Amino acid sequence: MKKYFLPLMMLVIFETIAITLWLTKNNPFYLFNFSYIGISISSGIFLYVRNYKYARRVTQLLVGLYMLVYLGFICGENMQIEGFWYYLFTGVFEAATIHYAVAKIFGPLLFGRGWCGYACWTAMALDFLPYKIPEAPGKKIGWIRYITFAVSFLFVSALFLSHIGNLEKIMFWAFIIGNVIYYAVGILLAFVFKDNRAFCKYICPVTVFLKPMSYFSLLRMKCDKSKCISCGKCKKVCPMEVDVTDNSRKRKNGTECILCYECVKNCPKGAL
Repeated sequence: MKKYFLPLMMLVIFETIAITLWLTKNNPFYLFNFSYIGISISSGIFLYVRNYKYARRVTQLLVGLYMLVYLGFICGENMQIEGFWYYLFTGVFEAATIHYAVAKIFGPLLFGRGWCGYACWTAMALDFLPYKIPEAPGKKIGWIRYITFAVSFLFVSALFLSHIGNLEKIMFWAFIIGNVIYYAVGILLAFVFKDNRAFCKYICPVTVFLKPMSYFSLLRMKCDKSKCISCGKCKKVCPMEVDVTDNSRKRKNGTECILCYECVKNCPKGAL
């Protein structure tokens, strides 16, 4: 039963968040929302433990489509980073602000960049492309993410400073247009760099929150040096080019790990 501890732990964490927000905000939506996400994530981890090949993909689709289609298109919530700035500026701790606090600001202290591996609706689509393993070393252009981060902040700031009316409708259309741009750029970069995760590495503004927090993550890949034979298979299959054989927090691309477990599945000695 020890191997089922992780999915059970994730379920307990999300149920705790669900019940806490339900009671403090007096809104049953939060009970449904975080319970659904917790069940989806824990189910994916359970399927992985049961050696189901597409376990992570199941979770990606369950969570990603829920947030994109239901919360985004149907409920009209901008769940992109612009939505976070919007609610932050209005002083409302709802929707995107709670989502960012749990998944992308404080959550990574526990589960690192698990959001990128299991819940992101952009990566959900990009992972279906053919370049699951990068065909060339990563480029040193990660600084672009800070530009997109600043642009998103300045865009929402300009809307507030100009006192434009009907901001909610503008933010809804910003969500739709933003997603179209993200998918287009992500697909283009994947084929240019022959790397499905090029968008995540170089462009995504959300990683500005995720990377520093995931440095301190409690849940992280570790290597049992007594079992490792230095075959290099884990490094070859890692989509984020993380040196998982180094247990130091300063390891190469350490804050890029998305907990996809490809290294674990391909380790011939079970050292990870």
